[in-house]
Amino acid sequence: MAQSASPRDASPALDQQDDATPPVQAKLFNRLPAPHAGDHPLSIPQDLRPPSIALGELFAAIHAAKIFTDAKAVADAIPDQAPVDLVAMWKQQKDLPDFNLKLFVSEHFTIPVLRSAAYSRKPDENVRDYITGMWDILTRDADTAVPWSSLLALPQKYIVPGGRFSEIYYWDSYFTMIGLYEDERIDLMRNMVQDIASLIARYGHMPNGNRTYYLSRSQPPFFSVMLDLLASHDGQVVYTSFLPELQREYDYWTDGAATLKPGNAWRHAVKLPDGTLMFRPWDDMNTPRDESYPQDLATARQTQRNANDLWRDLRAGAETGWDYSSRWLADGKTLSTIQTTSLLTIEYNCLMVHLMQTLSHAYALSGDKGKSASYMQQAKQLQDAINHYLWDEKEGAYFDYNWKTGKPTGILSTATAVPLFLHLAPQDKADAVAHTIQKRLLHVGGLTVTDQVTGQQWDAPNGWAPEEWMAIKGLEQYGHHDLAADIGRRWMARVIGTFEKSGVLLEKYDVVANDISPTGGKGGGEYPMQVGFGWTNGTLLGLMNRYPQNTRKVLDKNPLADQPSQQPLPPVDAWDAKGPDIPVTEKSPLKGVPLSALHTEEDAQDEQPRKDAPTGANVQQNPPAASQPIPPAENGKPPVVTPPLSPAPPSPQQQQQQQQQQQKSGTP
Repeated sequence: MAQSASPRDASPALDQQDDATPPVQAKLFNRLPAPHAGDHPLSIPQDLRPPSIALGELFAAIHAAKIFTDAKAVADAIPDQAPVDLVAMWKQQKDLPDFNLKLFVSEHFTIPVLRSAAYSRKPDENVRDYITGMWDILTRDADTAVPWSSLLALPQKYIVPGGRFSEIYYWDSYFTMIGLYEDERIDLMRNMVQDIASLIARYGHMPNGNRTYYLSRSQPPFFSVMLDLLASHDGQVVYTSFLPELQREYDYWTDGAATLKPGNAWRHAVKLPDGTLMFRPWDDMNTPRDESYPQDLATARQTQRNANDLWRDLRAGAETGWDYSSRWLADGKTLSTIQTTSLLTIEYNCLMVHLMQTLSHAYALSGDKGKSASYMQQAKQLQDAINHYLWDEKEGAYFDYNWKTGKPTGILSTATAVPLFLHLAPQDKADAVAHTIQKRLLHVGGLTVTDQVTGQQWDAPNGWAPEEWMAIKGLEQYGHHDLAADIGRRWMARVIGTFEKSGVLLEKYDVVANDISPTGGKGGGEYPMQVGFGWTNGTLLGLMNRYPQNTRKVLDKNPLADQPSQQPLPPVDAWDAKGPDIPVTEKSPLKGVPLSALHTEEDAQDEQPRKDAPTGANVQQNPPAASQPIPPAENGKPPVVTPPLSPAPPSPQQQQQQQQQQQKSGTP
């Protein structure tokens, strides 16, 4: 992308993290959650360690044996006893001649059942009825804490996205709530806000989702936007009722910012050379993700990068919700070049402005004029920074900004519409964004999330419901009604047309192909196409109500409209497999549970390494050498974490070099 002349481009590369950065005081994984205030209190102190740490070598061994087709199943499996005892039992038995790891897993773990995969369209059911019917399928009752489960119990009912995603997710929840609001399910919408507030109160922030392995990161901070939606029904009392959680959310995202020196970064906070405070993705851990453990090990083998730096960037990429996209890749195409922690993203900074504005409003309602004015001033400063650092005049769009190089990334994405969605763009910039979106991202089925084709799921040819919604609403707010309606019509035609062929709504769609695929397209990414699907259902219902005439046109043009599908797809199980030939005993927690989550011999043959597969670094199928969260040390310096690239321990000189490298990268 050609760069426009701007003072920001003349900025020297930023200085990196120094020893003055404040330590993080909270020892997240050593704390117990506060008791619930709801009807379903936590009955036991829960082990907050992710399974990769709690199970250690056993966790790695299960992955190495390829017992599950989906890595997330390992992270979600529930041990039948304390992990330390189970690991000790496994170590005693694993070298015996007749030991069978699959049988051991079958006897000592419970595999959660994927309920949403069992639903498909009923005869004569139209898309609106399907969405209404799916709320019950996607609803989970208030949780009771289960010993040694990775699931964090929630006090109220909640909606899950669907498929392999059987827990609440942060940014997904907002777009799901849109549908609940449109369907007058205010009870469920209110419950979800209370659940998210509960997690913020218990852990100091809303995690990526309600799993222990998600506690080390968050997702785009939509909590304040959710409160806007709820307040439109329940009134202004919503803001004061949730003021403590708003404040805790702000404290989490700005942790360490008050004492940062210009040119330094700490967790999510980055202070630019001119003193401007902005925000980046982050994860407090730098090991393979529990839910994508083998994929992260494989990515590390394909590069000579420091594995822990790579894994932290992969984790931070997962925090963005865009896992993964050319937006985060240094070369624009190769996953191992991911550089997420080096980027100030459009969404994070816009949502932080909204959080500050909401805090200002909440404090004004509560009578604290001083705090109200302070947060409004912070919001104005960050809004100005967005329109300076993230704006490219020549390209007519907002871009993510590399705070280390002092330059924008040059990858156009639908995130350019987020400043419009949150009403943070001047009119002239909004007009330019509208022109750029129409010229470069609009296709027959809606907007592609980027204009890059990489094979990653958050790139072309895919369109995603939350991005379509934010672009449409943002364009409407700035007077671009025709373009907004056109995008809405195209997207609805793609989604409803796919529904008529398949009988389900999906996570994402190919919006470039002229022909509508019943499977939504090739998908891309780390896992198969998912059905359900919370945010698709929610935003589609919102668009159908917003553009009823366009909806009718879509249905009129579709010869299958309002008719039962002739050949609906069978339900899609995210852990789809035939199941291995292992017994299910009376003792087994799997008795009566489909073994579709377990691996098959055919799968194993399909997954044999190809001769031309990249080998890269010798990353072993073992738990990382430092399988523990990486909180900063008391002196502000990071503890050295040795990547599993060699069986030999690092020398003191190597440790010193790794520590210096981490300090230069701006990571705690």
